[in-house]
Amino acid sequence: MWWDGDMVTSLVVHPGSSVDLSKRDPGSTPGAPGGREATEAEFATQHARLADLQERLWAEGTRELLVVLQAIDTAGKDGTIRHVFRGFNPTGTRVAAFRVPTELEAAHDFLWRVHAQVPRAGEVVIFNRSHYEDVLVTRVHGLVPAHVIRARYDQINAFERLLHDEGTRLVKLLLHISYDEQARRIEERRTDPLKAWKYKEADLRERSYWDDYQAAFTAMLENTSTAHAPWHVIPANHKWYRNWAVTEILLRLLDEMNPQYPQASL
Repeated sequence: MWWDGDMVTSLVVHPGSSVDLSKRDPGSTPGAPGGREATEAEFATQHARLADLQERLWAEGTRELLVVLQAIDTAGKDGTIRHVFRGFNPTGTRVAAFRVPTELEAAHDFLWRVHAQVPRAGEVVIFNRSHYEDVLVTRVHGLVPAHVIRARYDQINAFERLLHDEGTRLVKLLLHISYDEQARRIEERRTDPLKAWKYKEADLRERSYWDDYQAAFTAMLENTSTAHAPWHVIPANHKWYRNWAVTEILLRLLDEMNPQYPQASL
């Protein structure tokens, strides 16, 4: 297993372990170098290193990185992408967003549209939502039977094992915010003219399923955190900590991968 150190150990979901999200404080900042000012200063240094490693991965062109972002509404998937991955070489970086399946997508197995979006050699791909919607939204709203959800956990694990065996490293991140913080962010979107474009009535409807989503997240974490694709639960009430923690996890993995510029051919 590649994780080490107090911060990563505290955030990772170890395979086979039980999960209690109510005991994972979304306002905590484990491992941070200090408060907001110190952490944001460290993030600037981290970010330069991360962009360099991404450039080397793209130049090497033999391995890939898939970053899976899952979260309840308003938890900060878009903000994480905007802050953590800015400065990456856009040629070797791509974001894939998974919304309600189209008619064509729904006519295939649930992984059909996902497999088409995985990274090619050298590429970093960020999934904004992912194949996990098919064990989250479908469970919460009863769109498929319980036995189908149970089977999908195994199917997802097999799919991710295939990707890993073919050279794709996976980083799976659940952004964890509190019920009260979600209420604050929804209200901010509703009342701030600069954020009103993000406001959707559907966010309020989905909020009424909070407890159901927490149960679905728990089952997802317990059934699909594996040695080759572990889940990390990121305390995300503080955006500055969220950005730092995600970057630190990515740095550790890419440092371990140690991508290299290819030798010039003479």
